[in-house]
Amino acid sequence: MAAEPQYIGAPSPAAATERYDRIPPHNLDAEVSVVGSMLLSKNAIAEVGELVGPEDFYRGAHRTMFEAIRALYERGEPVDAVTLADELERRGKLDDVGGAVAIADILQRVPMAANALHYARIVAEQALRRRLIDAGTSIARLGYDPADGVNEAVDAAEALVYQVAQRGRLRDFVAMKDLLLASFERIERLHEQRSPITGLATGFVEFDEVTAGLQPGNLVVVAARPAMGKSTWVTNVATHITVEQRRPVVLFSLEMSQLELVDRMLAAQARVDFDRLRTGRLADSDWPKLSQAMGRLAEAPLYIDETPGINLMEVRSRSRRLKHKHGLDLVIVDYMQLMQPHRRAENRVQEVSELSRGLKILAKELDIPVVALSQLSRKPEDRTDRRPQLADLRESGCLPADARVWRADTGTEVTMGRLHASGRRNLPVWSVDASHRLVAGIMTHVFPTGTKPVFVVDLASGRQLKASANHPLLTPGGWCRVDALVAGSAVAVPGRVPDPVRSATLRPAGVPLVARGGGDGAARAGPDRAAGVATSADLDWDAVVAVAEVGVQPVFDATVVPTHNFVANDVVVSNSIEQDADIVGFIYRDEVYNPDTPAKGEAELIVAKHRNGPLRTVRLSFIGHQARFANMARGPLPGAPSRPAPPGSGPL
Repeated sequence: MAAEPQYIGAPSPAAATERYDRIPPHNLDAEVSVVGSMLLSKNAIAEVGELVGPEDFYRGAHRTMFEAIRALYERGEPVDAVTLADELERRGKLDDVGGAVAIADILQRVPMAANALHYARIVAEQALRRRLIDAGTSIARLGYDPADGVNEAVDAAEALVYQVAQRGRLRDFVAMKDLLLASFERIERLHEQRSPITGLATGFVEFDEVTAGLQPGNLVVVAARPAMGKSTWVTNVATHITVEQRRPVVLFSLEMSQLELVDRMLAAQARVDFDRLRTGRLADSDWPKLSQAMGRLAEAPLYIDETPGINLMEVRSRSRRLKHKHGLDLVIVDYMQLMQPHRRAENRVQEVSELSRGLKILAKELDIPVVALSQLSRKPEDRTDRRPQLADLRESGCLPADARVWRADTGTEVTMGRLHASGRRNLPVWSVDASHRLVAGIMTHVFPTGTKPVFVVDLASGRQLKASANHPLLTPGGWCRVDALVAGSAVAVPGRVPDPVRSATLRPAGVPLVARGGGDGAARAGPDRAAGVATSADLDWDAVVAVAEVGVQPVFDATVVPTHNFVANDVVVSNSIEQDADIVGFIYRDEVYNPDTPAKGEAELIVAKHRNGPLRTVRLSFIGHQARFANMARGPLPGAPSRPAPPGSGPL
């Protein structure tokens, strides 16, 4: 390799001497090769992201570049030398890494991008050695510190060593056959029958008819209150697809251990009592059925990852790697709220929103369906009819019918009520990207969310916005609910008026738009710019004068891709968290609340959102003692409300 240039950001000799008694372990050539490989190959970004993080780089400039590359990748933007330089410049760190010249030099010094994983292992190993040295130094200090008792010091030392050991141990997928006690002969595959199912069949006939199967690129969210059986349903789906169709599936289980999942799958496949299987108190008649079930499952291409606290980036990286090595037709996450965000957001609402957005990107990237389970809040239990609704899943609020949406194709405004009544789809609207620039987003559709208390927010400029209490507005500190705003709070408003996007092909989000000159932009600019807040020239800040409740009104929400926000009444507002899902289903069992219900042993799979088809309540049988659901004979569902498809619920 060429001689190492002296980039800004490397640890100084004085700093290294202060922390270590000699030069700490590192390999700058490997660090350069990792960063360069990520610039040359999108696959390399996913591969190395599982092995190394920013903290693993010895040189500060390499760490800064790695963070910027990963940010571009997570936003779905292209990654190359030009976009990296632009991202670093926006962060004010381009000069810190040595400028565009340093980026170009790194590209020239990459031996082969295909070896990115090997370079990343070298970087990870050197980082692990540095952590071991740090742990040893800390342990030595514990030994010299008389303030701590001996037992406390030993406990702290063990914890330090354990943390280092765990950091160096990469958990991987475990094949189903490796989790079973023994292997049995493979049962002959069922002959495929002609069917209108175009995606992956779940085995639940009526649900498959509604959805035509789980479709590639779709995010399917299945939500329920505890004890409804959502984990049972998804394990039934996983085993049907892997056992009956021989299609590879990975299940990221954040709630149950691998062995718990295996027990449930065995009970469902063998049709034996789950409690007897779990405790080992099996009847003689159970053993032949269990033996056959084990044989079927042993050959199933099902992979389970139970890594606790796994984050979104790791799920994406491991799924990509599994698809490359063994093929992959379905990703399941059980369940979404237990998954850790890759980066800290302003609040848990935004964290879950980032997770759903990332899972949708994963589905599109791998061209496979992704099924994510979600835990519902207690909202359904506050109603007489405890069946879940879309509003129970959303963690964002809603706008009334007279809220005005700023169109990106004409520069004019149209109300939410009119958009819903017209059934208009795929409307270009102005929104804001992660860099606070006005960009064109797509409002795929507007839908009603019921009747709710509405608040009015009065701003110093004379702007006025009405929204439900929990609707987030963009503030200098991040997204903030309407009911959390106080007089003097600053909210984001457009700082200029961009030219309408009139071409047939819309400018992609993330590309800044040319603004009109003259007074229009000045007229829209807010009077109170938040001091010291870094933002783009596209946004200004307007001061809240008052927030007051104005009564109950019909309200609406919208889906905006890919930015998940839009401009309404000249204010930047967020939209709902379930907007990323193509299908939203709820599992409801009346007997959980009403033990004497006539629907005992029955379940409802409520298809409450279907971007490409009809809505329906699917009736299933729940056989809890065998940890499985089953199809039921069709007919009217006792107590289930009719669910006609709302206007505009057909194909986009």
